[in-house]
Amino acid sequence: YSLRALSYRNFQLYMGGQSISLVGTWMQRMAVSWLIYELTQSAFILGLVAFSSRIPMLILSPYAGAFVDRHSRYKILLFTQFASMLQAGLLALAVLSNHYNVGIIISLSVMLGIINSFDAPSRQSLMIVLVKNNKDLPNAIALNSSMVTLARLGGPAIAGILLSTVGEGICFLINFLSFIAVIASLLSMKIAIPARQKNKEPIWLNLKQGLTYLKRNPALKYAILLMALLSLIVMPYTTLLPVYAKSVFKGNVITFSWLNCISGLGALIGAIYVATLKADKNLLKVIIAAGLLISLSLLLFSYTTYFPLALFFIMVGESGLLSFVAATNTFLQTHLAENMRGRVISYYVMAFGGMIPIGSLLIGLLAHLTSAPFTLLVEGLAGILAVVLFIPAFKKATRRAELKAKRLRMVENRGLFY
Repeated sequence: YSLRALSYRNFQLYMGGQSISLVGTWMQRMAVSWLIYELTQSAFILGLVAFSSRIPMLILSPYAGAFVDRHSRYKILLFTQFASMLQAGLLALAVLSNHYNVGIIISLSVMLGIINSFDAPSRQSLMIVLVKNNKDLPNAIALNSSMVTLARLGGPAIAGILLSTVGEGICFLINFLSFIAVIASLLSMKIAIPARQKNKEPIWLNLKQGLTYLKRNPALKYAILLMALLSLIVMPYTTLLPVYAKSVFKGNVITFSWLNCISGLGALIGAIYVATLKADKNLLKVIIAAGLLISLSLLLFSYTTYFPLALFFIMVGESGLLSFVAATNTFLQTHLAENMRGRVISYYVMAFGGMIPIGSLLIGLLAHLTSAPFTLLVEGLAGILAVVLFIPAFKKATRRAELKAKRLRMVENRGLFY
């Protein structure tokens, strides 16, 4: 039952290709962070690189979402995979030929951010086409989250071994080659994209329609706003993991690999939890509980110097973080009108991926001026405060939805009576 979405051939192909590609993606992310910290020994530069790789998503995501609603999601996703492969190839070439510096890495990070701005909304909005049945969509999202988290386990583990033996360039080369799998899987699919009427309205009007839709659906609006806040003040903590590995725990790249692998294990636990949720589960309650769990865990992790205990806090925190992200995504996907899917998902992507760069830059600067443990302590406290402040709004939105459902049932009952 928990694997029912895998009964669809297109979803099988998607999962197969992505599972290989994402291992390469996580290898590249880890290698970039370690390479930058080795080059500069600067928490601020780590934040700057994270900022450059994600800031395009903040700027371009709303436009990209409207663009996806007007064009083939499948063709856009195929194009972004080819473009991502090119970016990985250029990064591998620069490092393996020893012709790189911080400026080149930042430039290629910006390129990847632009690609991801179009990749994320097309990928998320294609999911409903891959499984066909709306009832199987939450399961597909949960399985997709599980796949991402398994890649977070495998990618850093492999990267840790390669970084300590042959260096960063091989990690980038493997990521380049991994895109062959996902491109092949996409080309093997047989997809019937729903026909769309030609849209002659200006694309910026479509963006305004997306905002209007969110204003009329407060539960969706609050879910995206909380995602934006936690993306700004909590999620960028991973930017400082190289600092923790080397300066706090007095370790090396293997220590860094352990931190990344154990966070992947925690995320897998969260993904399994969300995958087993019943269809009638109140996802807004899950979002609140998961947001509190990651924030509290980060607070406890901040000044922990005993490495096994620190790994435990990271594992628990990441299980909360993945549950928060997956529950928010599932809630949005299952409460959206189909014609608004790309636009609303783009605002979700902007909140999720677009606010992280600003947070990464601020966190890198704060850690540079103070210390990494103090910075994570502030993140944890701010996260708890943000979630608590949203509880009344979520309760109000839930009551409004219940009243609306009750009115609809009453209308249906009258119709049956007459």
